[in-house]
Amino acid sequence: MAESIYPVGTPELARQRRETVPAQFEAFHNFSKQVFAPGALDAKTKQLIAVAVAHVTQCPYCIAGHSKQAIKDGATREEIMEAIWVAAEMRAGAAYAHSLIALKAIEDAKPAEGA
Repeated sequence: MAESIYPVGTPELARQRRETVPAQFEAFHNFSKQVFAPGALDAKTKQLIAVAVAHVTQCPYCIAGHSKQAIKDGATREEIMEAIWVAAEMRAGAAYAHSLIALKAIEDAKPAEGA
């Protein structure tokens, strides 16, 4: 397998991240626990959202971690892939929607008639 720019997580790296700025680590950890706790959305739905967002943000660690957690929370392979396709459509849709900005800029760049 090709070498990756992403380091493999190790207990030592996790310890360094935790101990370097413990207050921030603890705050983030607590925030994450609260966000993924069941509420108006169940845990599975939250993990499917996380899988989709992880694909848009292109975080390989998040993709792997939230895909595994989604399975543990009852998601199926099909549900995970549908969430990924939703993310893909939204990312493509954003490029399509932003084409209006380019079209407006092109229009604005045209010389005024009679100039």
